[in-house]
Amino acid sequence: MKTNIKNVALEELGDRVVQWGYPRFHARQIFSWLYQKNALEFMDMSNIPSSLRSKLIDNYHCSETKVAEIFESSDGTKKLLLALYENERIEAALISAEKRITGCLSSQVGCRFSCAFCASGSKGFTRNLSSGQILDEVVYLKRCAPKRLLTHVVFMGMGEPFDNYENVLKAVRIINADYGFHIGARRITISTCGIPEGIRRLARENLQVELSVSLHAVDDATRSKLMPVNRKYPLNELFAAIGEYVKTTNRQVTFEYVVVDGINNGLNDATKLQTLLKGLNCKVNLIPYNPVEASRLKAPSLGNIKEFKGFLERRGITVTVRKSRGQDIDAACGQLRMRYEN
Repeated sequence: MKTNIKNVALEELGDRVVQWGYPRFHARQIFSWLYQKNALEFMDMSNIPSSLRSKLIDNYHCSETKVAEIFESSDGTKKLLLALYENERIEAALISAEKRITGCLSSQVGCRFSCAFCASGSKGFTRNLSSGQILDEVVYLKRCAPKRLLTHVVFMGMGEPFDNYENVLKAVRIINADYGFHIGARRITISTCGIPEGIRRLARENLQVELSVSLHAVDDATRSKLMPVNRKYPLNELFAAIGEYVKTTNRQVTFEYVVVDGINNGLNDATKLQTLLKGLNCKVNLIPYNPVEASRLKAPSLGNIKEFKGFLERRGITVTVRKSRGQDIDAACGQLRMRYEN
């Protein structure tokens, strides 16, 4: 039975190549075609012996994923709707800024955590993506990028990365490796809704990847309404794990905070947020809520965002505001898949 070759580690592929009677160095050549030249077919690998290419075709899929549609926003953002087997769909996004080109990756088909402001979990959870399917996303994003270049990768698409820990970390190592996509670890961000054990595991990986935590509220009652995961892992458990992560890695944590009008956008919320983060090596990324169909949540005003940001900055907290991108192509997580399946 064939498997996605991107699920295979370099050493494992080298062993298979040798088993077939070819020099081990061909494994690195194959990886170069997959991850640096973004090949979609084994027959494109012109410096690989044709007999070895035939072996690869007989035993592996070069990719399990196909591009169903590509949407491009007026701001340059591209959203890829990708087709898997059994009529499943996932999304990946390409976000171009002045000095960076970021690929936003999904880690699951759907999501089991059902955050109120996110469309990813609106249809529930189907399954985890394999590491190879995650890497397929990177290949397609690179093929759509200017000069086929990605400078950054973020796991902020569909799904919870720590709910698919093994496959995500396997993909991260290929994304980072010099024989893979060769993107620096500090340019790779894993975003979590707040899974303490995942945060602790990442701290032990000896990887200098960035950790981003979706916070979105400063008390358990409000956070549990926005993020049901908080009922299982309340703020005290989450921040205990974050504290261990910072102590172990000596790395800064980014807190994502979706600002929703009338829910978490008051100065009282800003005061509690400042208290919660006091003494922690962190920064806050404010995200104006991007309305999702069927949600009753409302976006904040620009003035509200400026006031919230200024309050935190005057108290010594580093704050950025994420510019909303791709609104004209339903670029928020899960919106394209939801539109396709409706």
